Amino acid sequence: MTRLRRSSGRNTMLGLALGVAAPFAGAAETSTQQITRAGTQSSFAGAAENFVGQVRVDPLFASDADVQASAAYVSFEAGAHSAWHTHPAGQRLVVTSGVGLTQEWGKPVQQIRADDVVVCPPGVKHWHGAAPHSAMTHLAVTGVADGKTVTWLEQVSDAQYGEAKASIDVPVAGALSARQQAIPLIAAAMASSNMPQLNAALDHGLDAGLSISEATEILVQLYAYAGFPKSLNGLGELMAVVEARKAQGITDAPGHPPRGEIPVGDALRAVGTANQTRISGAPVKGPVMEFAPVINQYLQTHLFGDIFERDNLDWQSRELATVGALAAMPGVEAQLRSHMAASQRVGLTRAQLQHLAQLLAHSGNAAASARAVQALEQTPRPSP
Repeated sequence: MTRLRRSSGRNTMLGLALGVAAPFAGAAETSTQQITRAGTQSSFAGAAENFVGQVRVDPLFASDADVQASAAYVSFEAGAHSAWHTHPAGQRLVVTSGVGLTQEWGKPVQQIRADDVVVCPPGVKHWHGAAPHSAMTHLAVTGVADGKTVTWLEQVSDAQYGEAKASIDVPVAGALSARQQAIPLIAAAMASSNMPQLNAALDHGLDAGLSISEATEILVQLYAYAGFPKSLNGLGELMAVVEARKAQGITDAPGHPPRGEIPVGDALRAVGTANQTRISGAPVKGPVMEFAPVINQYLQTHLFGDIFERDNLDWQSRELATVGALAAMPGVEAQLRSHMAASQRVGLTRAQLQHLAQLLAHSGNAAASARAVQALEQTPRPSP
């Protein structure tokens, strides 16, 4: 990761990304409410002397005579973290997304997730940032004492961060194999356009035994659920991951292209309709299909025909990818429930789907995990 720098004047004014005081240009005390509109304050990068990796600060408000604290959103890419530091007047952190790490001097590292609140008393030496496998954003509210919010100390050494990583980088035990675990995490990161998390998920997936062909197929299939732009971006990220691994001397299994011959024309729609019926449990009908028959034609010929007839990725893997992507996308709960049922029809167990939800939570996507849990609870067990 590159280290980004900004002028010392700005860094002095705003402090570290963990103790920022956002400037309100020209703000004066008044007896009325003031509104600073979203997007009107410029983001900036955390200073390289105080951070490792890419860190973005989005200022919110500065301290004043009435409120002796400043606030900002601070976003860490996967693996990015602060140096050791203290706060003379303390700090409150609210994790808004992702998975992070924080550690007091001489104490074990702690993992922090979305909605966790960290209270750091004045003078406590600590560091915090993103976990190796996940980006992390927190809201930082930092007290001010004698005009100062933070005292910077030495950088966290590679050995210290390595120990922290080892202490929390424990797999989530469950019914999915290591290879299967990687698939919904890749899909969820792609569907939510979380590129740092997608990079880490692809890297872990290849380590877990996914071939390049399988990883490619996951990202190709998901254009039907998440859209072409996200699929294309995901494929670009996979290319970057594969090249980076080659540079490290890692040789990944290429896998194989589809081996079977895919029919065309009426034969393609017939096989697609059969696949759709098997996965859905019955012929797909309903008001939407009657209102726009062409959408079902596209589903039958392209998604369940062209895509599901490609045999370089098995149907269980395809459903793991679909469920992971849909769970990460709010507003598609009905489709998520449908694919929870479809997953069981193609042989995935409820224990495996519960494990999938746990993996989403572990990766920092608490909202996606909650949607997956709720969808599974609302899905009846398949008939024998």
